[in-house]
Amino acid sequence: MSLHPSDNIPLKHLIRPGSGKNGLSPALFMLHGYGSNEADLFSFADQLPEDLFIVSFRAPYDIQPFGHAWYAINFEGPQGKWNDIPQALDSRDLVLKCIDEAVKEYPLDPERINLLGFSQGSILSYALALTYPDRIKSLIALSGYVDPEMLSENYASGNLDKLQIYASHGQVDPIIPSAWAQESVAFLQSKGIDVTYEEYPVGHGVSAENLGSFKGWLHGKY
Repeated sequence: MSLHPSDNIPLKHLIRPGSGKNGLSPALFMLHGYGSNEADLFSFADQLPEDLFIVSFRAPYDIQPFGHAWYAINFEGPQGKWNDIPQALDSRDLVLKCIDEAVKEYPLDPERINLLGFSQGSILSYALALTYPDRIKSLIALSGYVDPEMLSENYASGNLDKLQIYASHGQVDPIIPSAWAQESVAFLQSKGIDVTYEEYPVGHGVSAENLGSFKGWLHGKY
């Protein structure tokens, strides 16, 4: 496994080509969590449908002592933990740019662009899908939530009812409370979005049962 070189796609990434049976492949873009890297979610690649062309991005910000992030998180201060929203918005639009460039470079079907995000990558994936719903066909959001500050001001005017979302969360997640995910699901449903939501008796992670469930959900969605 090695990073795939590209002069045109700003974010470093790993790829697993699709089967290419029909020329252009449906694409699944992966966005990892805070402090992780492009190899994390890519570990699922061999267990996902072979016709999917999988691209796993590395987030643009380096954090110490290791790992990467889509945006900074301040864990201290008088107001408690807070997200760097300007960085998040920059990353949101950078990912879209990278998707556009990937469509040019790889045999991807631009009408079948799908996202899979975990934790911070899930939060950013929500922002991307809700801000640009005409560009995203489906989203698998693992252990995340919707942050309204990361959405465009006119997101609600988009064609949200065509977006398909699978969301899941750990019932004992100590990092992101499951209540935040439940509130996000209610928010999404209020916008007419088709959402499948599940919880599992785990913490901040993805169980084998969870993987099997979203793998099954993915069939027919892309």
